[in-house]
Amino acid sequence: MKSCLFCKIVSGDAASDIIYENDDLIVFKDIHPIAPVHVLIVPKKHFTHLIEMVTSEDGRAVLSNIAELLPDIVLAAGLENRGFRLVNNCKEEGGQTIAHVHFHLIGGRPLKLELP
Repeated sequence: MKSCLFCKIVSGDAASDIIYENDDLIVFKDIHPIAPVHVLIVPKKHFTHLIEMVTSEDGRAVLSNIAELLPDIVLAAGLENRGFRLVNNCKEEGGQTIAHVHFHLIGGRPLKLELP
C-alpha cells in the first residue's frame, strides 16, 4: 500500500534503523521507544491487523515464521539474557495506530503491567 508507513520502510522508501531482516519480515527500532529496547517486528506483506493476518494462509505462515525466528530477533535486539514483552495492538480500540500488523518487542528494564 503506497500510503502505509511500514510498506514504505519495507520498500526502502522510508528510513529505519533495521536490526534484523529476512524474506518475510523486517525488524527495526521504534522511533518512540517506551523502554531502552523497543523494536517493531513487521511482516513485509501488508496485513491491516492481526485478525486479517491469522485468517489467511499466507498470514499464518508469516506468523509461524515470526515464532520460529523469535530467538534470533531477541538476540539481535540484545535481550537474549533478559526478559522482554512481545505485544500486538489490534485495531483502533486495541491501541493500533498504524494499519499494518506489527509486534512490539520491548525490554532492557524491569517492565510492569502498564494499562491505561
